[in-house]
Amino acid sequence: MVLVFAEREGNSFKKSAYEAVSYGRDLAESLGTTCVAAVIGRVENAGQLGRYGAHAVVEHTGAGTDVFEPAVYTAALDEIAKSQNCDVVVLSGSYTGKILAPKLAARNKAALVTGVVELPDMSSGFTVRKSCYSNKAFTTVQLNAPNKVLSIIPNSYSIKEFPGEATLTQLSTDLSGSSMTQSLEIDKQAGKVPLTEAEVVVSGGRGLKGPENWGMIEEMAELLGAATACSKPVSDMEWRPHSEHVGQTGITIKPNLYIAIGISGAIQHLAGVGGSKVICVINTDPEAPFFKAADYGIVGDAFDVVPKLINRLKEINA
Repeated sequence: MVLVFAEREGNSFKKSAYEAVSYGRDLAESLGTTCVAAVIGRVENAGQLGRYGAHAVVEHTGAGTDVFEPAVYTAALDEIAKSQNCDVVVLSGSYTGKILAPKLAARNKAALVTGVVELPDMSSGFTVRKSCYSNKAFTTVQLNAPNKVLSIIPNSYSIKEFPGEATLTQLSTDLSGSSMTQSLEIDKQAGKVPLTEAEVVVSGGRGLKGPENWGMIEEMAELLGAATACSKPVSDMEWRPHSEHVGQTGITIKPNLYIAIGISGAIQHLAGVGGSKVICVINTDPEAPFFKAADYGIVGDAFDVVPKLINRLKEINA
């Protein structure tokens, strides 16, 4: 069987959970088996994952599962995988997935592939295509181990819908003894689209000249239902929080649309956003490296171009 970790945020699922479950369903069908979704912690109506491909859902709500803790979540996933006789585990390549995938693989001596971008090729074994070199190239890896762990890049697989809901099974083992750390406080930003979940990202660079000019970036993002981001120099100068820094040393994202405003497009920045499906660049310098990677480009001053785009978006939204 194929086990899919369906990541949650509070009492609801993240978008990446639906992507992973849809991927797991298609993988299960190609293997001639079933797809089981693993939920750790309480989620209202966890059986809804059946609409995205899960044949069955196992919800683990034992002690210690209410807050993310790597050792506890690894133990919970391992327990679910063994109870369902699953030999392939699929996770989203989120922060949580990046922590859990190697732990789970090491625990079961499983073959691990991260950065997966499509379904495996079954024509001659189990061959997986993955992103490498900061999204500049792809490589194929053949997995020969009986147990396998796959981590897929967010926004790389389409969400699919299926009729009906999945059967729901509850597990409640006390896993608090597995914990090696203790959460003292959780501080979350409310009302903002998480960068790793966003389908549209509006990002700014040094071309904005200062933090006082970021209002138009935030206004444009709000009109688009987008997340905001920035280049490394901007976060280094503390114009914006480091949590918004995208690039090789920051967050790697793969939105459907990435709008870069006043960013030159250094190779380190492109490494974090090069996987975006559509890239739009606004820059005064026609020779800016970013234009070579862009699908659409506007040569112009951001302080002239962006307000016009904002006014047009308001007209469209109205």
